[in-house]
Amino acid sequence: MNKPFKYFTKSLIVITILVNIMSGNLMAQSKNPSPLHFPTPKNVDNMLFYIQRDPNINTAIYALNYQENGKIDKDNPIKGYWIRYAEKGETKDFNYIQRKFAYGIESKVLNNEEFELQFVSYKKLPLTLKKTDLDQKYHVFVSINQKKIQVEKIFVRIEGGSFWLPNVKYAEVTGIETSSNKTITERMLLK
Repeated sequence: MNKPFKYFTKSLIVITILVNIMSGNLMAQSKNPSPLHFPTPKNVDNMLFYIQRDPNINTAIYALNYQENGKIDKDNPIKGYWIRYAEKGETKDFNYIQRKFAYGIESKVLNNEEFELQFVSYKKLPLTLKKTDLDQKYHVFVSINQKKIQVEKIFVRIEGGSFWLPNVKYAEVTGIETSSNKTITERMLLK
């Protein structure tokens, strides 16, 4: 191979890698992603957001909890349950341990249309459930890295550990940044 062509080829490879890194195409490789390929929940009634995590593709769904009269249940505004994709996509309520120690959400009424939420397993991440003026629908919001995000999904990366003490590497929140109206993903190291 002649020298000019060799330098051109190397330059082209470097430029291609830089373009892919800047566009985010190679970022996942350097961010310790899960080896699993997760399905996206579709056509889920009243879904606010969902959580996916290692070690399997089962997905925790968080949906508005309405009373029989069609109004939100102020004592328990969010209902959490599984879509068990690893088991033919059946839905199943969280069991007692999951609800009380892992995936359950505690809520507190702030006003008529707004609630403070906290995961039972990680109280350092306060969430807000509120009806927005824009579409008059309820959404869940969180502030991470000085960014206010309308939460769509959360991914929790787990590497080993045990049932009671999983080794959580990080959590990523994906949603709409309220100031730019763009989809973003923010990572949190959980301590």
